[in-house]
Amino acid sequence: MADAPAPARAGRLTDLIADDLPLLLVGINPGLSSARAGHHFATPGSRLWPALYRAGFTPRRLTGQEDAELLRYGVGITCIVRRPTVRAAELSKDELVAGGRTLRRRVRARRPVWLALLGVTGYRAAFGVPDAVVGPQEETIGGTRIWVLPNPSGLNAHYPPAALAREFTRLRLATGMPDLSGIPGSAP
Repeated sequence: MADAPAPARAGRLTDLIADDLPLLLVGINPGLSSARAGHHFATPGSRLWPALYRAGFTPRRLTGQEDAELLRYGVGITCIVRRPTVRAAELSKDELVAGGRTLRRRVRARRPVWLALLGVTGYRAAFGVPDAVVGPQEETIGGTRIWVLPNPSGLNAHYPPAALAREFTRLRLATGMPDLSGIPGSAP
């Protein structure tokens, strides 16, 4: 795991990644609380963890401190830009474009089957696709298919928790990954 960052703005989160994962989740960049904690999506109210569970990617609702457990379920996490900020809006366009280039290199080296970007705005900026929408994308990176999910930030009012879970479920179904949730009625 990553060493404790000090100060948080200088902290870097360690990628949770392995070769040939079925799914690699990609956040825009770490928030300050995640950098400080040394875990991805570590804010207690993060909507990522309930969405992953309700969509069937995990057998229970994990927390940010349990982020490394995702690897056992075939899911990894990285980010476009490694610099922690309070809000992604603090990132420059140049940072996002450079982060997109670096991300492509990581993807080519690790070869996940699916790459899921958490936020259409970050994807548009980093990949130069201004009209992209949530869902599967035509672009691939090598053999890796790309899907854009809504940003799980609580600031994303367009996607309340149930709608967020539906979008995550669409991705899980596309990947062919099994429903691990055990929630009645969640399997296709």
